[in-house]
Amino acid sequence: MNVKKTLLVLALAAAPMPALAQDTNDTASTDTTTQTTTTTTETRDRDGMDWGWLGLLGLAGLAGLSRPKHTAVHTTTTTNHTPR
Repeated sequence: MNVKKTLLVLALAAAPMPALAQDTNDTASTDTTTQTTTTTTETRDRDGMDWGWLGLLGLAGLAGLSRPKHTAVHTTTTTNHTPR
């Protein structure tokens, strides 16, 4: 049970970490140099909603749905028959 909670906490702690990528573009140097400049404008339309928080709320809601421990209940019934 503690292992599951620990893994859940670690997964939620690592979720907001940014992903980093490295570009190792090693090319042989030449005598000719070409320089190109490109300007890109990116527009995101989220309508003011940060969907990451909604996902975290959904995961938090699922945390309480883990299976409870099974409790065995034993019932003994005795019937007494009396002759008429």
